[in-house]
Amino acid sequence: MPIYEYQPIKSGCSYCGQGFDVLQKISDQPLQSCPKCGGEVRRAISRFSACVTEPAPEAASLDTKLNDYEAEGKWSHAAELADKAGWQERAMDNYKKAGYNF
Repeated sequence: MPIYEYQPIKSGCSYCGQGFDVLQKISDQPLQSCPKCGGEVRRAISRFSACVTEPAPEAASLDTKLNDYEAEGKWSHAAELADKAGWQERAMDNYKKAGYNF
């Protein structure tokens, strides 16, 4: 069940004045009033987070190509590819293996 955030429409009590959260079913109607003081409230749009459990196909392809370069000892190629991908730690390791001093 999702957690919905509510904000008072006007000034509220100590419970709803700063906003409050309610665990509700998706099919439940939004609250119209504060459960403590009865003041009018509205459901607020809030941030959410998501978890991706599988890497994007591009990332998997990039990782495969990097592994191939590293297995073949092509440290410079691997370093440049990792650097472009934003994988700084892996890029630095490969640059060092390629003989660069940073």
